[in-house]
Amino acid sequence: MTLRIAPPQTGRLTRRRFLSTAAAAGVTTLSMPYLSRAADRPQVTHGVQSGDVGMDGGVVWARADRPSQMMVEVATTESFKGARALPPIAALPESDFTAKMLLENLPSGQDIFYRVKFRDLSHTAVESEAVVGRFRTAPGNERDVSFVWGGDVAGQGWGINPDDGGMFTFATMKKHRPDFFLHSGDTIYADGPIQSEVKLPDNKVWKNLTVQEKAKVAETLDEFRAAHKYNFLDENVRGFNAEVPIFVQWDDHEVTNNWSASKELPATYKERNIQLLAARAARAFHEMYPMRESITEPGRVYRTINYGPHLDVFVLDERSYRGANGANLEDQYGPSSYFIGPEQMRWLKQALLNSRATWKVIASDMPLSLIVYDDAANKKGSEAFAQGDGPARGRELEIAEILRFIKTAPIRNTVWLTADVHYAAAHYYDPNKAQFQDFEPFWEFVSGPLHAGTFGPNELDNTFGPEVRFIKAPGLDKQNLPPSAGMQFFGHVKIDGASGQMTVTLRDRADVALWSTTLDPKLG
Repeated sequence: MTLRIAPPQTGRLTRRRFLSTAAAAGVTTLSMPYLSRAADRPQVTHGVQSGDVGMDGGVVWARADRPSQMMVEVATTESFKGARALPPIAALPESDFTAKMLLENLPSGQDIFYRVKFRDLSHTAVESEAVVGRFRTAPGNERDVSFVWGGDVAGQGWGINPDDGGMFTFATMKKHRPDFFLHSGDTIYADGPIQSEVKLPDNKVWKNLTVQEKAKVAETLDEFRAAHKYNFLDENVRGFNAEVPIFVQWDDHEVTNNWSASKELPATYKERNIQLLAARAARAFHEMYPMRESITEPGRVYRTINYGPHLDVFVLDERSYRGANGANLEDQYGPSSYFIGPEQMRWLKQALLNSRATWKVIASDMPLSLIVYDDAANKKGSEAFAQGDGPARGRELEIAEILRFIKTAPIRNTVWLTADVHYAAAHYYDPNKAQFQDFEPFWEFVSGPLHAGTFGPNELDNTFGPEVRFIKAPGLDKQNLPPSAGMQFFGHVKIDGASGQMTVTLRDRADVALWSTTLDPKLG
């Protein structure tokens, strides 16, 4: 079956059309005295999304241009024969006119079609055009599973350039018809203004679509919201979102570069309270993505997503519970060395113990053994886990504890997926080559950026014995390459339903398979 996704407007996204779309997205009219033209109807401003899909349902998301009610119909056929209409929910200014609805009691392993429209609150007979999306529920049996992952979008000033095909990597990923997309964070660059033009080293000019709110660093809630909405203006992203559910996590650039309690904000910021910025960023993040919400801790990012007999995904939050960035050299575990934090550590251990899936994918927004300096210019301090060569110290004490637990429990078939560093790599961790050796061998795969500057390679920490099996990075003399250079990367995972084998392939935006490996599951 071919699903035709209705775009917000027909035709190519031009700068003229972009401006009109952006203007519509800013409408905050509470009521209109007279609605006579089709253009006066509510609008679905940024397409539709689904996310956190499990065996019996998932979350759908959309945004309107005014106070309205989101109405959703759901069906198991593209024709919407026998569609079920769900009770409407409000889209109000308090949530920037976004609305999220949990769809439940759906059959497992089934293509699900949903149709979203908005009804005006002041004129209930006036409705928007419907926008259609789809997702597939997780399988109840051992069928094949396929998903893509990556991170880092609209970074370093590289925004939507129609002349370069926009955010082209999303169209490439969609060709694989994945069951879902694991977004490893840096969904936006709140600290990265988007200018209309960027001069390239070859004297060519990169031309961005622009909006007023992205001309500066994000400080207000509306500016954080605008950074997310900016990405959704790309036709590749909207088309991808309508067909591929997202499992999303966050990292630093949802707030600002390398943020922690110790962050020294640059002079470009008028708001100097990092915790206030983080709170506004978190609110915008949760408004803009279809995540299942925690009852015990509203706004919690870490969670387990069960995707059938072969796969559980454990989504980590490595921002909300960390201590201040520092030297990261503590010999004893305590608040200064928190990265995941004790409560999330307890959750992860228990979730791994409870898992009956063949593969346990740990979604980490930062790599385990790549050094990311807090002060990159002076190569000081630690932003990630790694602090230099072993023994395990500081934040590495958490990783040592997790790896020891996985070995002794024992937990079979763990794989770590990450992004953050803006290049592609495959790391094999061998205890025989490590300073800390109390763990079983495992793999970590790195991908990205999806649409940002390409960097690397980073220095490697030997604490856990990583061996670089593959790397593609521009080299230290060619940093911050634009998307047009072609070095945009994503990962693709396939799990064979019959054998349980996992094949991991690292690809570029032209869909060239750069490197691949097939992992056999350990049984018992």
